[in-house]
Amino acid sequence: MDLARDIRTVTQLRSHAAELIAQLNTDRRPLIITRKGRAKAVLLDPESYQRMNATIDLLKRLAEGEQAVREGRTIDHDILFDRLERKYRGS
Repeated sequence: MDLARDIRTVTQLRSHAAELIAQLNTDRRPLIITRKGRAKAVLLDPESYQRMNATIDLLKRLAEGEQAVREGRTIDHDILFDRLERKYRGS
């Protein structure tokens, strides 16, 4: 993070919104928006936001899978493949 470039005040955002959004979309680096010296918001370009959400979704699914294994909610892979084959062979 380049503090001089990546941290802006609310006032700077108001005054230079178009320029900061252009920078955000070019650099693909989040901007930290401060008010009275404290961080209040983070601005992301749409692509980075979508990637972050996809990553979070994947991590949630991995955590759910790990929980299922801990709870013994698993089946043998041969049984799984047999079920899938029967299900999709008839389609």
